[in-house]
Amino acid sequence: MSKLKIAIQKSGRLNVDSLKLLKSCGIKIDNGKDQLKVNVPNFPIEILYLRNSDIPQYLEDGVVDIAIVGENLLIEKNKKVKVLEKLGFSKCRVSLAVPKGVDTDGPSYFNGKKIATSYPNTVGKYFAEKNIQADIHIISGSVEIAPNIGLADGICDIVSSGSTLFKNGLKETDVVLTSEAVLASSVELISEKQEILDRLIFRIKAVLRAKNSKYILMNLPNNKIDEVSSILPVLKSPTILPLAKEGWSSLHSVIDEDKFWEVIDELKDAGAEGILVVPIDKIVL
Repeated sequence: MSKLKIAIQKSGRLNVDSLKLLKSCGIKIDNGKDQLKVNVPNFPIEILYLRNSDIPQYLEDGVVDIAIVGENLLIEKNKKVKVLEKLGFSKCRVSLAVPKGVDTDGPSYFNGKKIATSYPNTVGKYFAEKNIQADIHIISGSVEIAPNIGLADGICDIVSSGSTLFKNGLKETDVVLTSEAVLASSVELISEKQEILDRLIFRIKAVLRAKNSKYILMNLPNNKIDEVSSILPVLKSPTILPLAKEGWSSLHSVIDEDKFWEVIDELKDAGAEGILVVPIDKIVL
């Protein structure tokens, strides 16, 4: 039987988040220390722990079938791969930054200046769209030190919280692109592997749906059921269960967590009481 080969980052935050997602999908992962290739006992996939920057090339060459990788890296490498699903974690941005004491007028500040980056293709395309001529210096690591040693007037680098920029006396000025982890695949998969991939995506979508959704329960008078139901942005329709107290019912539904805070006051004003909000593990549609 064929196995689907999935690549994830060898170490770091994306590695941790990727493994957490796979485990939430019911995939058992038991890898020993420094083991770079792992067989999964309860699902037909094989996990390869690879250097992040190499993953797009491995995907294009068909060495691996799918990968969990940063969208920013796929854009920079520009390989022939397909993005199947955005995963909602490891969010970051690729931004321009300059020393704190420098006043800028936007990206045009870099016209005729030197910029250090690990994303030459991304920043080059960004500057070309804005008709900015800059001298791009490619650095593979510790980009933020470049202005402090006189190598460049500013940088373009990946930013999450901005703390690294702050520690190195830099300030973020412009966002070139936003990124998050994605599930990507080779352009062509044999039918047997495509079936395995479809099963995996089904599990992933169930986990992602549940991530930002909550199960909500509340008590309300029967004559308020229609009014409260019209307020709730639910999947289909709420479940109504009668209570021991005559004329009252319990309403159960699934709601997006962000939307819940938008309608909580309306629910209370409509007569809902004893509102409970419970986390959801999976949602299967």
